[in-house]
Amino acid sequence: MAARLKDHYLKTVVPALTKEFQYPNRMAVPKLEKVCINIGLGEATQNAKLIDGAVNELGAITGQRPVVTKARKSVAAFKVREGMPIGCMVTLRGNHMYEFLDRLMNVALPRVRDFRGISTKSFDGRGNYTLGLKDQLIFPEIDYNKVDKTKGMNVCITTTAKTDAEGLALLKQLGMPFRQ
Repeated sequence: MAARLKDHYLKTVVPALTKEFQYPNRMAVPKLEKVCINIGLGEATQNAKLIDGAVNELGAITGQRPVVTKARKSVAAFKVREGMPIGCMVTLRGNHMYEFLDRLMNVALPRVRDFRGISTKSFDGRGNYTLGLKDQLIFPEIDYNKVDKTKGMNVCITTTAKTDAEGLALLKQLGMPFRQ
């Protein structure tokens, strides 16, 4: 069974983008490549239990086991040694990616307090979009009582679009709630 957002992409987004940008064939239409979710925990140098909580929560949100990221080099000013765990990340592709984006756009983002849409200025120049979330409690999979500390996360949406305009059009067609 294909993801709901993937069906929407194939049936409505591809024809709309082909018409808007005059692509020669449907293979030239931009598509989603992957979604990376990253939680960085600088405070994990003092409290190692924070990493376990972040790994469990990110696993519950994405449905996939996160990779614990380690420090590449020692920084004395931050009390970080090489090889210390300082965060976790997940890379989603295929149906998992579409399911996560569907939940992010339709369930999690509307739960943000005073939500008026996300900025259109977070594109990198090559059609990829990065979104910063302040806390993990906007996802319904997280139990409020079991959270010891709110953790922010970065969501990087990588597309095959060549320009920011194409990436913006793709995400708008998929239903990303951009600010007016």
